[in-house]
Amino acid sequence: MRAETTRASKVDMDDAPDMQEEGLPCRGAVKWFDVTRGFGFIVCDDDADIGDILVHFSILQEHGRRSLPEGARVECLAVQRQRGFQASRILSIDLTDAVEPVRDRSGGDRIDRLELIASAGPFEPVTVKWFNRLKGYGFLVRGEDSRDIFVHMETLRRAGIEEVEPDQPLRARVVAGDKGPLAVVVERAE
Repeated sequence: MRAETTRASKVDMDDAPDMQEEGLPCRGAVKWFDVTRGFGFIVCDDDADIGDILVHFSILQEHGRRSLPEGARVECLAVQRQRGFQASRILSIDLTDAVEPVRDRSGGDRIDRLELIASAGPFEPVTVKWFNRLKGYGFLVRGEDSRDIFVHMETLRRAGIEEVEPDQPLRARVVAGDKGPLAVVVERAE
């Protein structure tokens, strides 16, 4: 494995207006990171009260990355959100102890979208549970199934859907992802 340490400038506050300027400094290891969903979690070494820290791919861009391998050591600033702590700035990344292979930056860590679509089930009715445009993702639900279905903003955009609201009906093709159900194609309900 190789070590990669980089410095980042402040997160663009126009892209995330609800983020605070600074945060609580934390060090920890990447628990997991889902490339398809664009986020993962860091387990903080220093403070058990913090719990896992959400890290979104958008703050990795300053480091030339879209994902982090499991076991990578990360220093970050974390801010409190409604659902827990979220990394607002990555200070350094050390890949020395990463357990997944380090992938090149040529897009090799991306999942083939067409392959996912080919493996998805037929269209089925779903309802928007919640969606956060700033974060770029949200969740859908179907009928009596209590499992959330992850949906990324790009999936909605490909369908020509710019805005969604809670309880809005849609139709989706769903695939079983590594971290749970994933909507790979959506369309407006007729």
